[in-house]
Amino acid sequence: MEIVAIALLLLFLGDFFSTFFYHIPEHVFGKLHLSTHHAGQQSFRHYAVLSPSTSVLLDGLSGALPYILLAPLLGIISPLGVVLGLVLGQAHVWWRHTNALGWQTPEVVRDWCDRTGIVTPEQHWLHHQRTSIAYGDIFTCLDAPGRQWLRWLRWLRRSRELSAIKTTLGLGSRVDG
Repeated sequence: MEIVAIALLLLFLGDFFSTFFYHIPEHVFGKLHLSTHHAGQQSFRHYAVLSPSTSVLLDGLSGALPYILLAPLLGIISPLGVVLGLVLGQAHVWWRHTNALGWQTPEVVRDWCDRTGIVTPEQHWLHHQRTSIAYGDIFTCLDAPGRQWLRWLRWLRRSRELSAIKTTLGLGSRVDG
């Protein structure tokens, strides 16, 4: 039971940190993820991080970094749980990109995923089509807070850009003394 609990904890915490500290900020402030993961129709090989392209590998490693950093901490409790979590996480990366191959999730599996909050390839494909929805690479419960985080980060970026424009134009606030 401990092995499964640590595997699930690694997957959930890894998905949380990857979503909120890499994936969504990269959608707002970066270009790496958008250019490698959302640029046109890519092959399964490309999405599954089997591509020799350094930008694809860097994007994949950046998304995996939270899992990698959590592994030694959780490995103290259950090394086998960490191994199971990492294997399941990588399998889910491959599975969620099978839409690029035209594969459809069987209805019974889709129903089970809906009940347990696991992202299906079809749900992940929605994110490829509309980058402001379907956050959480593994767990669907991260989508709603992810969208809120996306809106707040976009507001922050626009505020900073507006402030920079005002400063450039000399329209910043002045204090008379």
